Amino acid sequence: MSRTIIEVNNLRKDFHVGDVTVHALKGIYIEIREGDFVAIMGTSGSGKSTMLNILGCLDKPTSGEYKLDGTSISDLNKNQLAVLRNQKLGFVFQSYNLLPRTTALENVELPLFYNTKVKPKERAERAVAALEAVGLADRMHHTPNQLSGGQQQRVAIARSLVNDPVVILADEATGNLDTRTSYEIMDLFQRLNSQGKTIVFVTHEPDIARLTSRNIVFRDGHVISETEVRNRMIAAELIASLPAEDIN
Repeated sequence: MSRTIIEVNNLRKDFHVGDVTVHALKGIYIEIREGDFVAIMGTSGSGKSTMLNILGCLDKPTSGEYKLDGTSISDLNKNQLAVLRNQKLGFVFQSYNLLPRTTALENVELPLFYNTKVKPKERAERAVAALEAVGLADRMHHTPNQLSGGQQQRVAIARSLVNDPVVILADEATGNLDTRTSYEIMDLFQRLNSQGKTIVFVTHEPDIARLTSRNIVFRDGHVISETEVRNRMIAAELIASLPAEDIN
């Protein structure tokens, strides 16, 4: 049986704004196992962004427990959290977050500079392999301004893969992309998932969520539904169904 990667038990998060306490998360239970492809959904203010920050070890809960690959984050200090993020998590953002004056290869290498176990030669080899895995072997020496939006997102995905994380956290990773490019990125995520990668994908787009395997919906700080995706859409089939005039 596959191991549990993310375990959230009765998790609560409060924010204090002046004299007012905002209850952003109100007793959340989530389990994500190795090989899952989960979409977290919800409108603005639902709690999904707060949940993502905690899952990404960027914040801690007010109460309750979050275990990442068996490690409770409540017991860790800031330095330990930074190490855990680097070793266990891969991040993909809506705005790509690439360094503008560095090549795709250098952007992908960046997380490995914080991994003291990786030597310079291995760092370059792993970055090249990650770019090849996302179909950018011929673009590794290009800077972000020489790449399309879809290619920049592929660089970001390669960067998320380079440390071989236990889970990839994607935050609205198709939000800045047109329909065709969005499906191409989701096709890449589906292929990575088929190879065993665990993915948590935050989105507000139902058509994108249908390309994942399980949907968790937040509202007002609660999980209001958790469902397996029936008749899951295949991104490659959606790409093939697009009219020719949509091809750039």
